Amino acid sequence: CGIALRFAQAGADVAINYRSSEAGAREVRQKIEALGRKAAAIQADVSQGRDVARLMAETVKALGGLDVLVNNAGSYPVSSLLEMSEEQWDSVISDNLRSVHLCTQAAARQMMRRGGGAIINIASIEAESPAAEHSHYNAAKAAVVMYTRTAAQELGRHGIRVNAVSPGVIWRQGIEQAWPEGVNAYLKAVPLGRLGRADDVADACLFLASPAARWTTGANLLVDGGVMTNRVF
Repeated sequence: CGIALRFAQAGADVAINYRSSEAGAREVRQKIEALGRKAAAIQADVSQGRDVARLMAETVKALGGLDVLVNNAGSYPVSSLLEMSEEQWDSVISDNLRSVHLCTQAAARQMMRRGGGAIINIASIEAESPAAEHSHYNAAKAAVVMYTRTAAQELGRHGIRVNAVSPGVIWRQGIEQAWPEGVNAYLKAVPLGRLGRADDVADACLFLASPAARWTTGANLLVDGGVMTNRVF
């Protein structure tokens, strides 16, 4: 929601993808339209190639083309390594990594017709900082960072820039009650003294999509309040 609205505020027409939350996507679409921009809410499971192809086709039809893709789909379950089922592993890899590949591939084909574009992949500080009971998520996000670099190398000749944003802990309603130990630990460690906000991530994406980042590709931008500057010993 935050990323879509920030792009609309900057003057973009926006397609919002959703897997199950139709009401939420419709609400974001209405907010974007209230800003005077075109918007489309399109249902698709982006871990499935057929859905991705339809998503891109409907986006181009609704908006007239595709210049920027933000790969923000994902899931974040908790499971110990020893207890994790094959299905749990496959689901997280599919949601967080397979989706990035399928959407990047399909979007790049559309962008090539327009002479270029920008792709931003939402990774995580967990790509570099492991968290217990998140081995599937850690692995997927680390792969997203490397995939970003490889895609940047391959797609640069087509005028397509590919970068990643790695957020730290982002505030959401009720997080202090649901995860007090994690929030408190983060606040003690983060140099800038607060949790992130959706706008912090959205502004980073907007920068990487904009002409201000015209010579930046293959980068992984940490948006974490500086928490990754801490010593490990």
